[in-house]
Amino acid sequence: MTTPLKAVFRLIYGFYVWLGLALLGSVTLIFLLILPGLKRRRVLSRFAARCLLRMVGVRYELRQSSLLPASPCVVVANHSSYLDGVVMKAVLPAHYSFVIKKEMVRVPMAGLLLRRIGSLFVDRANRHAGGMDTRRIMRDAQAGQSMVFFPEGTFTHRVGLQAFHLGAFVTAQRTQLPVVPIALHGTRRILRPGSPWPRPGKVVIEVLGTLPAHSVRKDRSQTEALRDQARARILMALGDPDLSSDAERDTQETSGVE
Repeated sequence: MTTPLKAVFRLIYGFYVWLGLALLGSVTLIFLLILPGLKRRRVLSRFAARCLLRMVGVRYELRQSSLLPASPCVVVANHSSYLDGVVMKAVLPAHYSFVIKKEMVRVPMAGLLLRRIGSLFVDRANRHAGGMDTRRIMRDAQAGQSMVFFPEGTFTHRVGLQAFHLGAFVTAQRTQLPVVPIALHGTRRILRPGSPWPRPGKVVIEVLGTLPAHSVRKDRSQTEALRDQARARILMALGDPDLSSDAERDTQETSGVE
């Protein structure tokens, strides 16, 4: 296919994807607003995420799914695209809660949808509000709620794995929930940061085992060790550059999430 034809194809495909997203998202949101029960709404949102991926030609494969615990856990994954959350919603059990930056509440339609499926929000700009959000997350985790974090906090135009915030690992440590690192392959290629034009492709979701909570003591050095173990597994699985030295995180940060 010549370059002009590729450009035309990407343009048509992009409009198709965004139109499909708008229509499916609107219908899903209507049902989420009227459907009683958080469990039912989460099952519906998982079904909608799967439908969207199939509709737009994004194939996905969950590898080593047997390593995902049946009991409550804290999942951590790399973050390189807005597609990451949709993919994780499609492949993980419906009962998982996603921990997301509070800025997403202001995104039209998406904020309301995320609230209706029980997402947990963290204010990264206000320390007091962020502390209250973190305590709420701790209470849910102590009650046995499985959670999903993107501990890089955001994504950039550069290819590579950024430093991890400590929030997910503090949660796991204090609630004695195991940490499950997951490597997401292919989402950046399908929907690049800063580009409105997606492309079809395949995503691989690779479960990288479990880091048991009972091996972690309740002190900062052990929390950092848990973070480093999880990050090392993801970095090795991805084979991407290590960007942690390019942007050192505040040593007091404990709740950075996306």
